[in-house]
Amino acid sequence: MLYPMFQSVQYSFYHWDGIGTATPAGLDNWKALVTRAELLQSVVHAFVLILFYTVLPVGLGLVAATLIRELKPGPFNTVARVVLFIPQVLPLVAAGIAWTWMYSSDGLVNQILRAFGLGSQTRAWLGDFTFALPAVGVIGVWVMLGFCTVLMLAGIGKIDPSLYEAARLDGAGRFREFFAVTLPGLRQELVVCTTFTMIAALASFDVIQISTQGGPGYQTMVPGVEIYRLTFLQQQVGQASALAVFLAVLVLVVIWPIQRLGRKK
Repeated sequence: MLYPMFQSVQYSFYHWDGIGTATPAGLDNWKALVTRAELLQSVVHAFVLILFYTVLPVGLGLVAATLIRELKPGPFNTVARVVLFIPQVLPLVAAGIAWTWMYSSDGLVNQILRAFGLGSQTRAWLGDFTFALPAVGVIGVWVMLGFCTVLMLAGIGKIDPSLYEAARLDGAGRFREFFAVTLPGLRQELVVCTTFTMIAALASFDVIQISTQGGPGYQTMVPGVEIYRLTFLQQQVGQASALAVFLAVLVLVVIWPIQRLGRKK
């Protein structure tokens, strides 16, 4: 594991096409990370995707898990869990293809809008410069929601029922019960869920490569796709290595405080 990581760091200080002789580049590849607009923009897009891959799935997963907990055990409860978790077990490539069809001009999304009299709002969502990135983000919400919901359900199942009974005896309503009992009891699950989804957002590749390939223009370009493009399409292995190392460090910097928070008593 360590040797290829060391090689990536080494390559980041060279100009190399992956085949010929490498020539020293000094810090040129690293300077390009802040001077080339497309590289910097890809990092910004990754942070935007945190809203869709982390904030919304974790928030909606908490709500969904709380509501499912209130359901009586039975077929509907089981079906709800399965339906929410299905996106997590599907290959991301298949998910990207399916959503590409749904986002097309004659796809399901536009058909629903027309059915509700919103034909003026239809568009080729993945080809729209304004809505392409949010459209890709919605796919992230769909994929991550099931994982977050099931993880929260498992966490709620470990909370002592006597705590809920005590809260009700004290006159706590549903909202007070949620913030006083459920949320503190899900601390470790929230840390795991946030860590997993943030890494998925910052290192996203599959869905975007399949659905938009970073387009239109650079509107959905993220570091993972940019690294692939630089390496295999432009033969700029040194620049791609610098971006890859930067991305790895960025993930560690973002995740470290979350892990620290989870270890606090």
